[in-house]
Amino acid sequence: MSKCILYLDYDGVLHPEPVYRHPKRGMYFGVEHEGHTLFENANALIETLTPYPDVSIVLSTSWVRVLGFSRARNYLPPLLRQRVIGATFHSQMNRLEFDAMTRGSQVLADATRRSLRSWVAIDDDAEGWLSAVDSHLVQTDGHTGISAPSAMEALIRKLRAQLEQ
Repeated sequence: MSKCILYLDYDGVLHPEPVYRHPKRGMYFGVEHEGHTLFENANALIETLTPYPDVSIVLSTSWVRVLGFSRARNYLPPLLRQRVIGATFHSQMNRLEFDAMTRGSQVLADATRRSLRSWVAIDDDAEGWLSAVDSHLVQTDGHTGISAPSAMEALIRKLRAQLEQ
């Protein structure tokens, strides 16, 4: 088992949010994000995680509910994809109950189910996070995501703290 889990959101973390879904074109940005690409910050996350081989990823993105786990995971570059061990949502769950939960509640429920001690979540949505888990959450700006130096510094600091436990 991994020493630490990284709960990973996509929109507002690995690229700006929002992202839209079209039945034929797939996932895409609106005109408000012209010049940006999906997963444009993925290489920065790969570089950040390279010194931490004991960090696995659990997807906390809404893409899992929309596309399914495998399709959502397959959007990631291979070096991130190989770290993915699951998602906060799975097909056995009641979708309506899950959707009614805040992102913070979804992640906390998953961390409890997995009996985790060491975990970090990176997300642009701060709703539903308890102040007791501030040491676990890296909140990003929805436009800059982890490309902001302060977000990357916070991620490294929190990963180190969790791995030292």
